[in-house]
Amino acid sequence: MELTIISGLSGAGKSKVASFLEDNGYYVVDNMPPALIPRFAELAMAAPGQYQRVALVTDIRGGQSFEGLFDALQTLDKMGCANRILFVEASTEAIIKRYKETRRLHPLFRNGRPLEEAVHRERETLAPVRKRAEYIIDTSSLSTAKLRGEVLRLFGDESKAEMNVNVVSFGFKHGIPIEADLVFDVRFLPNPYYIAELRDQTGLDEDVMNFVFGYQQTREFMAHLQNLIAFLLPCYVEEGKTVLVIAIGCTGGHHRSVAIANALTDFIRQKGYAATENHRDMTR
Repeated sequence: MELTIISGLSGAGKSKVASFLEDNGYYVVDNMPPALIPRFAELAMAAPGQYQRVALVTDIRGGQSFEGLFDALQTLDKMGCANRILFVEASTEAIIKRYKETRRLHPLFRNGRPLEEAVHRERETLAPVRKRAEYIIDTSSLSTAKLRGEVLRLFGDESKAEMNVNVVSFGFKHGIPIEADLVFDVRFLPNPYYIAELRDQTGLDEDVMNFVFGYQQTREFMAHLQNLIAFLLPCYVEEGKTVLVIAIGCTGGHHRSVAIANALTDFIRQKGYAATENHRDMTR
């Protein structure tokens, strides 16, 4: 079992770090008292294969000294449980700004003590933990996306961190998919519905595909769409997006949108991205 202790300053972003690890397959427990860490590790190690990677958040919220944490780490070492500390910090100015924005109380903000003093006191209290940490992340100037990228760089499984693209075809008469990030309307393309022998087929049938892509405007549109998607995909990855839903719509969701969605999915896969296609209204 791989055990990561997340600690650091209040308001520095420990919860976000924990959520990123959870998204990447870690079992996460927040606000874990140090005294319970060895017992938790013992239970987790007794269930082999169930808790391969665990992250425990422990910090000043309980008001405890951190000698107990060091005792717990010594016990983990004796148990043969691999462990490491990730310390999350930020500048005093950044933390104060975040607390003012969220209007939450700092754990050490008591009896009218200035917030700046509370932050300094916490920094002093946690200094021994920071000194013991294998990893330190300063979030003062990191956006959420960049913080996620840094966490995944240190602890991530790249195969799980990649963005998944879901291409959905739909019919406008049935409504736009509420989960869509990008929506493209292809109702301007020639409609196979008005060809008797094509009406009962779908955009996955060769005859319908040949009809749809037999027009110059379709081929030009597809070229523009592919260029746009090729530009956008790495931008979304850099921003930290994990799932991108692209919706392609025609009138009924049987022909044009299906053919375009199918072709676009193939293009996205050729670009090296994980992509799935879903034809929501094709069988309606």
